Amino acid sequence: MTVRTVKAGLALLLAVGLAAASPGAAQQGSGPLVVRLWPDGAPGAGERRNQPEVARDWWIKNVNDPTLTAFPADPRHANGAAINVVPGGGHREIVWTSEGPNVARVLNRMGIAAYVLKYRLANEEGSTYSVEDAAADTRRAIRWLRANAEAQHVDPDRIGVMGFSAGGELVTMVADNPDPPASRAADPQKDVSARPDFQVLVFPGPGGQPASAVSSAPPAFLVAGSLDQCCGAPTVALYEQLRKAGISAELHMYAGADHAFNIDETDLVGVLHWPDRLADWMADSGLMDERSAQGTGPAGDKRQ
Repeated sequence: MTVRTVKAGLALLLAVGLAAASPGAAQQGSGPLVVRLWPDGAPGAGERRNQPEVARDWWIKNVNDPTLTAFPADPRHANGAAINVVPGGGHREIVWTSEGPNVARVLNRMGIAAYVLKYRLANEEGSTYSVEDAAADTRRAIRWLRANAEAQHVDPDRIGVMGFSAGGELVTMVADNPDPPASRAADPQKDVSARPDFQVLVFPGPGGQPASAVSSAPPAFLVAGSLDQCCGAPTVALYEQLRKAGISAELHMYAGADHAFNIDETDLVGVLHWPDRLADWMADSGLMDERSAQGTGPAGDKRQ
């Protein structure tokens, strides 16, 4: 697949307003495949385990049974790469529509399989969870996907994680900091690496900074708005930390953009096409090379 093909597909998808579902979406009944990440119950969920989620319009709350929703790429142009997508929401809610399925469908048009995470929320009213619980859900999602890569028809050495705002904090905690022993011990697939092969941070929050394992961090693509008082400076700070550690990283700061410039919620033409810049970076990094699911990771891989 060429970068020109990727961009043409992106332009078409954006033009139709992200209205159509990916033709290659895995189905379970009438909807996408949904994977329960903790079959025996999330650690610490207790009596809340069976409480239903609350969903309104674009957000989801009361997540006690974290899941991954699968959006496979169309097999006709799937390239084997996969990304776990972690929406934001200030750890109070999950911004589901614009930072979840809509993003997954854009990635699908690039030939990338996407898996959208619902994680436990630390700042929701009445929550008994911590941000580290959400990070554990993120690590669990990566382990599950890597352990099931063959069945999902993806390359276990090209599994990335993309986070928005609070979800970007979770990406930093997972990709640029050590895996806490307690998190590994609680994971049913604890012997599988939870370190992503690449990371994509979109207006990420400051959690997890300064990173304490940056020397072994995976390649990174970072994007934020220059007017973002919350997350602009943390994005630049993390980029500088990665750059000084010799980690391959690319940063895009958009003039005139504030926080949460989601794909279908901005009138800024340049910002609208930040996925094009991501496609360029992934193509230049060899992350979208078509090869078998047993291929090798990008050059310089330091996964532990």
